[in-house]
Amino acid sequence: MNIKPVTRDFAITAQLKPGDLKQAAQKGFRSIICNRPDGEAADQPCSDVMAKAAQEAGLGFAYIPVSPKGATAAQADEMRGALAHLSPPVLAYCRSGARSGAIHALAIQRDESSRGGITRNFNIAIVGGGSAGIATAASILKRNRKISLAIIEPSNDHYYQPGWTMVGGGVFSKEFTKRDESRLIPDGANWIQSSVATFEPDENKVTLSDGARIGYDLLIICPGIKLDWGAIKGLPETLGKNGVTSNYSYNLAPYTNRLVKDMAKGRALFTQPPMPIKCAGAPQKAMYLSCSRWERNHVLQDIDVQFHTAGGVLFGVDAYVPTLMQYIKRYNAHLNFISNLIAIDGERKIATFEQKDGDNIRHIEERFDMIHVVPPQTAPDVIRSSPLAGETGFVAVDQATLQHIEYANIFSLGDACSAPNAKTAAAVRKQAPVVAVNALSVLNGGEPVAEYDGYGSCPLTVERGKIVLAEFGYGGKLLPSFPNWLIDGTRPSRLSWLLKDTILPPVYWHGMLKGHEWMVKPKIKRAV
Repeated sequence: MNIKPVTRDFAITAQLKPGDLKQAAQKGFRSIICNRPDGEAADQPCSDVMAKAAQEAGLGFAYIPVSPKGATAAQADEMRGALAHLSPPVLAYCRSGARSGAIHALAIQRDESSRGGITRNFNIAIVGGGSAGIATAASILKRNRKISLAIIEPSNDHYYQPGWTMVGGGVFSKEFTKRDESRLIPDGANWIQSSVATFEPDENKVTLSDGARIGYDLLIICPGIKLDWGAIKGLPETLGKNGVTSNYSYNLAPYTNRLVKDMAKGRALFTQPPMPIKCAGAPQKAMYLSCSRWERNHVLQDIDVQFHTAGGVLFGVDAYVPTLMQYIKRYNAHLNFISNLIAIDGERKIATFEQKDGDNIRHIEERFDMIHVVPPQTAPDVIRSSPLAGETGFVAVDQATLQHIEYANIFSLGDACSAPNAKTAAAVRKQAPVVAVNALSVLNGGEPVAEYDGYGSCPLTVERGKIVLAEFGYGGKLLPSFPNWLIDGTRPSRLSWLLKDTILPPVYWHGMLKGHEWMVKPKIKRAV
């Protein structure tokens, strides 16, 4: 059970099974609330079965089903009643835990409203204090320090995630990529250390996990993307051991480095899940850096390297594929397209892939000594279940202005928005000033005046000391930042490695997050 405490007396978790309830009782819980409607999934135990299991475990039980569209006021009041009569601490569950958290927040909100609860109001509220949230806040406050602005972010730590590839490659230490969130909040911004439980765009409010409400004139949504480790059967249980690693985690990237350093023979698998994912080049970056080290250590010939991708191409922009294929051949890596990792048995060191050939689907098992896994990724649960989500589950925005397609006073950027750009930190660096300009224009009664061209950058670390600097926008259009005579982005370059290794980290910490829009000042596309 992955239990997430919300308050001292209330916690949430994903779908429980009858056998989990005795364990919940052993952990000190005294009551269970089921918020998942019966019949949502074929393998889901019904509420009657769970009520009986709760009784056998000595636990109180309540069934308050909430649809994926969100809780009603009546359901929130029912939740209030259940929390009033059930013995605490209470553990609530649904499919992922998101609906349980949302209805709990709504119940507390209605309880506080009935007692005259107070809502805090801001000109601009930003959901998410990662690279997108901090950079956008800094750009806004550089333009107008008189507005009231809040950043809603629960985490104490802030990470330079583009550096994790370099941690896995033995270039950076993991500590180099981490700083205190408090040091990065821009002067003039209010940091609300909490998470959003529900969006209420018709009322210009969000409700936080503790039940507090934040009102806004304009909302900017950028909480990042959800890494769904549990979508691969057996993966959570074996991560960080048995040769199973991932550069998509701060704590696991050093394990990648250790595995590669110690490996002298055997089979190494590298995986890529279905799109969208953040930094689509990162799965193969891990492979290239690993192969480069094995080549330098004169053991590459004794290692069977395989790259399994759920997609049908090596890279989504054709201009970079020929050079990447040269490295695939150089490292003798075996490409497996339309091959999606669905399960891992860490103790047996067996990975199961689902492979498709037209209508034919087969499952194959591959033995490994080391496997670098990239987890499937989705929009955060709180967004997917909100009225702001589009068909993909991400915040539905105009891809040029990054304004919500229905709510004019809402913008979104970064990994959480629906724009079809590559989800990279470089994209955020270009998006943040665009959103800052457009948000202030709308706040002043105008229309969005700046447009985002889909720019993203993927520095492909094809070997230690050389990078293919892929820079492109919507439709795969090449958007190089430097003249071709200085850096030809389609070819490996030592200067590009210097950019990644030495220049970009301080640009991130001291430029982007401080509101310095070096080389990314927004172009005004339409008159105010």
